[in-house]
Amino acid sequence: MFRKVDCLLLRVPDLSAALGFYRDKLGLPLAWMRPGQSAGLRLREPGSELVLVEESGGPETDLLVDSVDDACREFAAAGGRCLRGPFEIPVGKVAVVADPWGNELVLIDLTKGRLRTDADGIVVD
Repeated sequence: MFRKVDCLLLRVPDLSAALGFYRDKLGLPLAWMRPGQSAGLRLREPGSELVLVEESGGPETDLLVDSVDDACREFAAAGGRCLRGPFEIPVGKVAVVADPWGNELVLIDLTKGRLRTDADGIVVD
């Protein structure tokens, strides 16, 4: 069911300061950005991102699946719980699930494709 880690999402109080650290000091290249809201940074190995979101809360692990609907059914049948979703997002669908020990995971599919960006990496709708 799980294809790969899509992203590690970190919630930060100041996106600009977080970009200054992760992009400018640690050298992670910008993949995409919604100014004042969020940004995706490329990791050295292709296929996963570090996503920075300007909001409070803890980290989140997003796992890529082929179909969120199918993955939720399979996860629940195995003894997990679907806490939220599935719901639509610009790139596909998302659901939040919990394993029998209460660990929450975010399942995401990219059935609508990846975000479109301009030459500077700014997301265009």
